This record gives sequence, structure tokens and C-alpha cells, in this order.
Amino acid sequence: MKVPLLDLKAQYATIRDEVKAAVDAVMESQYFILGPQVAAFEEEIAAYTGARFAIGCASGTDAILLSLMALGVGPGDEVITTPFTFFATGGCISRLGAKPVFVDIEPETYNIDPAQIAPAITARTKAILPVHLFGQCADMDPILEAAGDVPVIEDAAQALSAKYNGRKAGVLGTLACFSFFPSKNLGGFGDGGIVTTNDEALADSVRTLRVHGGKKKYYHDIIGLNSRLDALQAAVLRVKLPHLDSWSDGRAANAQRHNELLAGSNAVTPVARPYARHVYNQYTIRVPRRDELQAHLKAQEIGCAIYYPVPLHLQTCYAGLGYAEGDLPVAETAAREVISIPVYPELTAAMLEHVAATIRAFTG
Repeated sequence: MKVPLLDLKAQYATIRDEVKAAVDAVMESQYFILGPQVAAFEEEIAAYTGARFAIGCASGTDAILLSLMALGVGPGDEVITTPFTFFATGGCISRLGAKPVFVDIEPETYNIDPAQIAPAITARTKAILPVHLFGQCADMDPILEAAGDVPVIEDAAQALSAKYNGRKAGVLGTLACFSFFPSKNLGGFGDGGIVTTNDEALADSVRTLRVHGGKKKYYHDIIGLNSRLDALQAAVLRVKLPHLDSWSDGRAANAQRHNELLAGSNAVTPVARPYARHVYNQYTIRVPRRDELQAHLKAQEIGCAIYYPVPLHLQTCYAGLGYAEGDLPVAETAAREVISIPVYPELTAAMLEHVAATIRAFTG
């Protein structure tokens, strides 16, 4: 039985007519850059997350970059973050000439370990950038307590609709960054991102920075970049947004079924904290002989992926920071053992059972 890691065609089949009508409306308007579709989507995301402001941009990466720029992060500054994440989290810090300071993660959630943040804060710390990895919010209360007056940016690229103690990702820190890359729980038909915040001045700054730093065309107050959410993407995302909660519930139900089917095996299943609504952008297990299991699953036509095989502090481009293997052992162990398997809501019961049976037969 072939089971892809993600089947976007199955999702599209359920909303095809709505999407085509929305795209046709943009085509007829010939309004492709920002405009009413983007403004409406920004309002809908702000209402959905509970944030006062939402500012669309070109990608989740740019959402992080714009947030850091709005806070004035630059050369000589430090930003504390996790090494176990997609490269954009660290790369945006470095792109501004600042230094990423990596601290280790929790072994069960893979999120940044709040206890390690305070010892890493220095006079140069400009921001703290936790990641809500795989769809579960980082433990924000102790993170915010450790931060004190230091701004906290949520990298919530994988966590739209996730909750922490009843509050949605997007309003838990100073700013929050979301991605609409097609594989995300709310995915567009290309790249896209958005920044949310309750701070009006920061919202205004992000809004200005995304259009080359100008509030008025051809008049530039600051140096920004070209990072605008396309109207076509906004139109597609507006169709999808009303379905997001049911899709997230479907992922959570499939995750629970995986947990049941893999119970008692040598696969360590994800831990959802009591404070969390985990939305399972990925369903990630830990196994011995991970690379061998990956090859076996692929041979059986079962989709899988490794998020992430090399933690950021050991990436070649960060050799100059002076980290060595063994410095952040929890992240390093996770990178050797994790593998993500299908969890999307359109999976059938037979698919779930087949995936689990294949894993159990291999791992014991």
C-alpha cells in the first residue's frame, strides 16, 4: 500500500470549486500585490489568533527576518534560540549580522528548554526566539519569565491553531511568525507568511519594512525589503482558513491512533504536554536504527522525512561560532533518532494500520 508523507491532492479535492472561484476573482480583478484580498486575510488571521495586528509577507522566513528587523536586531546583538529547527530560524539572525546563541532542547517535546535560557542571557541579548516545533507550543510561561524585558518572538511556522494554556500561538510573545508553505497545516499554493503582534508600533514597523521601508511610495524612512504576500496566495488561504480547525482535529485524531498502534513497540511516540493543543504539523517518532527504518519505509512506499538531521550548531556555516559535538547533547541525540511519518487528516484507517504495522515489524 502506497502512503505518501503528505497528500495535498486529497485536500484540494475537497475545496477545488471554492479555490477556483477565489482564484478567478483575483484574475478578474487583476489586483495581485497586496490589496483587498491580503487586507481581508490579515484581518481574518488577526481575529483567528486573537492578535491585534497581522501583516502578510512573502514567506515564513521573511516573517522572522521582518520581526527581528522591527526589533532593531543587528551587528553585535545576540538572539537566543534552539538548534533543533529549520535553518531559517538561525539564518535570519545571522543575515542581520547578529549572533545566534543556541541552547539545548527538551527531550520529549523537542522545543527549547526554558531552564537554559536565563544562563544564556547577556547584555547583548536582543531577543529570544523559541520555535513551536512540529505543532506544539514551547513552554512559554517560563520562557517569558526568563526573558524579563527581552522581547520574545514566536517562530510559529508549524503551529497555526496550536494553543498554550488556552491561548493560540501568535499572541504568546512580542511578535509571532507563521509560514504558509504548502506543507504547513494551512498551506498556500506557494510561499507566504504573516507576522502577528499586539504592539501597534511594531506592527507599523513590520508593515513599513515589507515595502522597502517606505510608508509612501518612493519615500523611504528606513531600509527594508520587498516582502509582500501575493493576493493569489491570500485568496487561496482565505478559502482554507475556515477548514483549519477541522483539519487540525483530524491530525490530532490520527496522531492518537498512531500512539495506540505503536504502543509497546520500540518507537517512542510524541508527547503532548497538558498545556498544549498539539496540531501535529509533523508526527515525529524516535527509533533506534533510524536511517535503516527510513530506507525500509521508502522501500515499502511509505512517506517519511527527517526533521532535522543536523542541528544548527553543527552546521558547516556555523563552525565559526565555536560549538562542538557534545555541546548540546539532547538536540544532537534527537537529530540521530527522529523520523516523521504521515499524519495528514485524509489518511484512512487502513493506511494508519499499515504504517504502524510496517514500523513495528522493523523495530520490534
